[in-house]
Amino acid sequence: MALEGKVALVTGSSRGIGRGCALELARAGARVTVNYRRHSEEAAEVAALIRDLGREALVVQADVSRREEVERLVAATVERWGRIDILVNNVAHSIRKPFLELTEEDMRQVLDASLMSVFFCSQEAARDMVRRGEGGSIIVISSVHSFIPFANSLPYNTAKAGINQMAYTLAVELAEHRIRVNVIEPGWIDTPGEREFRTEEQIQAEGRKLPWGRLGRSEEIGKAVVFLASADADYITGACLRVDGGFWFPRRPASSLREE
Repeated sequence: MALEGKVALVTGSSRGIGRGCALELARAGARVTVNYRRHSEEAAEVAALIRDLGREALVVQADVSRREEVERLVAATVERWGRIDILVNNVAHSIRKPFLELTEEDMRQVLDASLMSVFFCSQEAARDMVRRGEGGSIIVISSVHSFIPFANSLPYNTAKAGINQMAYTLAVELAEHRIRVNVIEPGWIDTPGEREFRTEEQIQAEGRKLPWGRLGRSEEIGKAVVFLASADADYITGACLRVDGGFWFPRRPASSLREE
C-alpha cells in the first residue's frame, strides 16, 4: 500500500475531517496516532475502526493549543513507533459573531487552536523528522476562509490565512531536510461541527445550492491527504490543494456564464 510502514499523527481526529484523514491514512497502510481533546469515546471508535482495517492505532488526549501537551503527544507517538513520518494539522476552532462584538478572548481562543497549534505541532514533529534524517510530510488543513472574507468569521479567516503563509514558509525552510509541507483547503464539508451553527435541514438545503450539488465528505479530504503524504507527491511542496467542489466559484450557474 502507498503508506505501508509509515507513522501518521492526525490532530483532532476523533471526528469530522480529522476522522476522515485518520481512516484514509490507515487504509493506505499507515499506523495512526488519533488525537482528541474532549471526545474520548469517538476517538476510541476511530482507533477501533483503524484496527479493523488491520492497522495499528494509538489514542492520545492532548490540547494542541498548548505547547507542553503537544510535546507529550509527539513524544508518545515516537515512544510507541520510534518515528513520525506524516503530520496532519487538522485542529481548528471557530467563533462566529460580528467584528464589533468580538472580544480579545474570542480572538485568542481561535488563534491558539487554529494557528498556534499548527506552529507547535509542526515544530515538534519536524524536529523529530530532522533528527532521523529521512524526511517526512506535514499537511496543513486550511480552508477557503483563507482567501474568502466571510462576514462574522474574522478570527477563523485570520487563522486560516495565517497557517497558509506559515506552511509555505515551513516548506522553504524544511526543503533541505526533505520534509514536504503542503496545504489543503476544504470547502464546505459535512461534519458534526457544522451542526453547531445550522439545522440538518439547512445544511442539506444549502449543500444543494453548491456547484457540485452537495457538501464535501471528510473521507474526500482524507484521500487528498493520502496523496500528498505519499511518494506519488514527492515533488510537491509548498503547494495548496483546494478540495471544495467548486465552492469558491462565483455564485452563478454555469449555463448563464456560457450564454454570455
